Amino acid sequence: MNRKNILAPSILAADFKTLGDEVSIVKKAGAEYLHIDVMDGAFVPSISFGMPVISSIRSATDALFDVHLMIVEPEKYIAEFAACGADSITVHAEAARHLQRVICDIKERGLRAGVALNPATPLNALDYVLPYLDMVLIMTVNPGYGGQPYIPEMTEKIRTLRRKALELGLDLDIEVDGGINDRTLPLVLEAGANVCVAGSAVFGGDRAANVWKMLGVMERYTEYSLQDF
Repeated sequence: MNRKNILAPSILAADFKTLGDEVSIVKKAGAEYLHIDVMDGAFVPSISFGMPVISSIRSATDALFDVHLMIVEPEKYIAEFAACGADSITVHAEAARHLQRVICDIKERGLRAGVALNPATPLNALDYVLPYLDMVLIMTVNPGYGGQPYIPEMTEKIRTLRRKALELGLDLDIEVDGGINDRTLPLVLEAGANVCVAGSAVFGGDRAANVWKMLGVMERYTEYSLQDF
């Protein structure tokens, strides 16, 4: 099976003084997605940004806006994030009281729907919603802060999910977020991830060169089958 590997630079690590330029640079270098972490200071310790920031950069790029809601009661805000320019919305299984209902709300608005799992959350939290999903986000660090090291145990979690998706015949994107750089990228790609979020690994130093380097690694992983997992 052919797979499309996608790099999703996380703007949380960008320079907000020149955010429009930052977004433009990584898109021109080949990044198709922009990962947008929305944190509320309740579900996770940090507070990041919300709808005004997303709206302000929507006109600066045609990149897919991959909005990751690390917030309590995400169901209250789906319409607002859709209106400000989200193309894909991911909610946490741990935060959504009625998970299937939230997923359906996202999809009914014509957006891609994803569910994120914290490192300690087992994959069986997805048992009754997996067929509804476009993407699962495996957190490879505990959410809330950038710059954390990759948790090695998440590699097998990614592999198990990819195997399950293939067994069920699901065309599922598996996204990873946390500690992704040129050293950990091969680990997650070999395990079956295909959407890779990177913050400081992209926005630290030469942005375009960093994107090219990571895309070069991703090009080596273009096919997979059930026996690979």
